[in-house]
Amino acid sequence: MLQHEPRRVLLHMPTGSGKTRTAMHVIADELRTKLKTLVVWLAHSEELCDQATEEFGSVWSHVGNRAVQVHRLFGTNKFAARDAVDGLVVAGFSKLYQRALSDPAFVGLLGARSSLVVVDEAHQAIAPTYQMILEVLTKPFPQVGLLGLSATPGRTWNDVAKDEQLSCFFARQKVSLRVDGYSNPVDYLVAEGYLARLNFSRLPFDWTGALEPDEVAAIEKGFEIPGSVLKRLADDDQRSLAILRRCEALLQYHMRVIVFATTVEHAELLASALCLRGHQATAVTAQTDLGERRRILADFKSHDSSPRILCNFGVLTTGFDAPRTSAALIARPTRSLVLYSQMVGRAARGPRAGGNEQADIVAVVDTGLPGFGDMGSAFTNWEDVWD
Repeated sequence: MLQHEPRRVLLHMPTGSGKTRTAMHVIADELRTKLKTLVVWLAHSEELCDQATEEFGSVWSHVGNRAVQVHRLFGTNKFAARDAVDGLVVAGFSKLYQRALSDPAFVGLLGARSSLVVVDEAHQAIAPTYQMILEVLTKPFPQVGLLGLSATPGRTWNDVAKDEQLSCFFARQKVSLRVDGYSNPVDYLVAEGYLARLNFSRLPFDWTGALEPDEVAAIEKGFEIPGSVLKRLADDDQRSLAILRRCEALLQYHMRVIVFATTVEHAELLASALCLRGHQATAVTAQTDLGERRRILADFKSHDSSPRILCNFGVLTTGFDAPRTSAALIARPTRSLVLYSQMVGRAARGPRAGGNEQADIVAVVDTGLPGFGDMGSAFTNWEDVWD
């Protein structure tokens, strides 16, 4: 599909099935067959950019046919477009967008020298700033292919118009992982040990808070719970106490537990309370210093035998791979099937991927607020808009 017009396609593979590795082999083929070209890899977080850089180095060391440079445009890294003529450019969307504002010719020059653009977590591709960058990189240059990667090829679970927009952006061309004898590849990956067998349970909470009319309207129209509702949930002491008790129950059977808290303050509160109760608990949010964040995540990924629990809000749904994680508690209500699937996926690594045979997923179910079920149904949720 990348060799023929319109040269746009989305690669649809479940979390844990190796879509990054698959994409890196596509990139390697592109670089091997063209002796002087750029491939641009775009992602929305520094963790995803780091992951891509490491994965490319691993793949190219085995299949590469020449020395190529990896140009980094994320975090504190910078480079001049004139210096990039061959190899891989790994860029964060926000960093590239800011660079485009200050130097409009920069993005155009990258596009002119490129033959392939890869966008990770491609369900975000139609966000206005992301779409603008992608169009500048590809539209003026007919030789440039666009490859999207996603485990969840849709924007929402209930807004067909948004999902149609994403499908049209990739010319309704999608390649999905399919396995003979299985209704969806998630079942195959579990059976073969690449994904853990997930045990879903609910932590019901009879939330007595009332929704304001504008909050009800926002929930019905959007796919995120309003911040005002999240704050009231986080401030409910009885709800937090129920979450703490379930966390402690999980720590009796699991060495690594991740908690998706309701707000930034909620993540910090839960971690502090767990520490006071004698557990090794830390919190990571977008406000955490980058050096401290890296130290905390490295400690959580370590092979130390003492149980650890990691509370976070908004930063570990993608690009965070800690295979020893065998339990996740989701205390953040959401109408986004994409976000829900990403949170579940943090505990889904199977034994053949360095993870666990089974994992526990606990979802806090607040009265009157939406929730979701299993991973298999998520994989097939958007098929109708791509047909």
